[in-house]
Amino acid sequence: MGGLITVVGIGADGHLPPASRALVGNAEVLLGGERHLDLVPAVPGQVRRPWPRPLSALPGVLKEHEGRRIVALASGDPLVSGIGTTLIRLLGGDAVDVVPAVSSVSLARARMGWSDEESAVVTLVGRDVDALRRELAPGRRLLVLSSDESTPAAVAALLADAGFGTTTIHVLGDLGGAAESRTDLVPGAPVPDDLPRLHVLALQVAGAGLATWTTGLPDDAFEHDGQLTKRDVRASALARLAPRPGDRLWDVGAGAGSVAIEWLRAHPLTTAVAVEADPERAARIGRNAATLGVPRLETVVGRAPDALAGLPRPDAVFVGGGATADGLLDLCRAALAPGGRLVAHGVTLETERLLVEAFHAYGGELTRLAVEHVTPLGGRFTGWTPARAVVQWAWTREPRR
Repeated sequence: MGGLITVVGIGADGHLPPASRALVGNAEVLLGGERHLDLVPAVPGQVRRPWPRPLSALPGVLKEHEGRRIVALASGDPLVSGIGTTLIRLLGGDAVDVVPAVSSVSLARARMGWSDEESAVVTLVGRDVDALRRELAPGRRLLVLSSDESTPAAVAALLADAGFGTTTIHVLGDLGGAAESRTDLVPGAPVPDDLPRLHVLALQVAGAGLATWTTGLPDDAFEHDGQLTKRDVRASALARLAPRPGDRLWDVGAGAGSVAIEWLRAHPLTTAVAVEADPERAARIGRNAATLGVPRLETVVGRAPDALAGLPRPDAVFVGGGATADGLLDLCRAALAPGGRLVAHGVTLETERLLVEAFHAYGGELTRLAVEHVTPLGGRFTGWTPARAVVQWAWTREPRR
């Protein structure tokens, strides 16, 4: 192993297999949390240091001990919502070697008798509990990595609020350690205040809340003031924006944020920024994002194109409002990464003319979307009521060759 730092996974009981025990014993510098350092016997001459606070100071610690064998201790598998991931982001993959132990996720699955393919993992470590909302569906088995002993109560409250209050919650504490425990929480009952700090939650989801990953959430799933890209038109836009893991979206003139929110719900590795000039609407976007399970949505209050300055380069751009702003469409086209997708909507004649001109100048796909819904006409009769037609221009930048 040639990394600058070796991260060794350790069980809650302090168990280390022979190879890992040798790495720890031969380390000249041993890093880790105080709990982890207390689990292994002292070695004469070995320097032991808890993680620096903040962790961004770690490169300085490594430089201080440059040329020495440095080993760090971490819980279970260091790459399961653990310090290993943080270290690789901080130092780079070539600087970190990882030697995993059995993860808390594996132990939790074993205790519950849940297979990998029949369950999913959600981490709430350092994250907003609302991120759990996207994962909820009746019958789903979820393993939730908790931040601390307050997480079970927060999850129970969220489940009730989201319409899944009959979910069974199992608190699996100190997995693999001498103090291992299991507490089954009855839906609606008070959550004990003495739950272990280190635990994994196993959820058997039940209820009738909103549960879908398909494009085109109902319009009433969003809080809005009428400035909303409606369901059928939104589904068409997202089909052309084509969210992919790791891709970034600009939602320009976001209104209620519906396009950015559905983009983020498509995959947990997507990112998005909603740009909205009206502060009240911007606040509403944040509420919608939390309610629909994607609190990671970034909102910028400002008017495009000026508000786009300095934003990270997008893989896709949706212009739902304000397309007639001077130079906006050209700026969005130029900002796109190779292979990036632009979708712009217009409902006014002025915007329609602009999109037609863009289509003739740059190509792409021009579509006019006219949606009608059946509504009562009085008495026993019903009829079609048309919504305002939307002109959609979709354009893709040439991929890098």
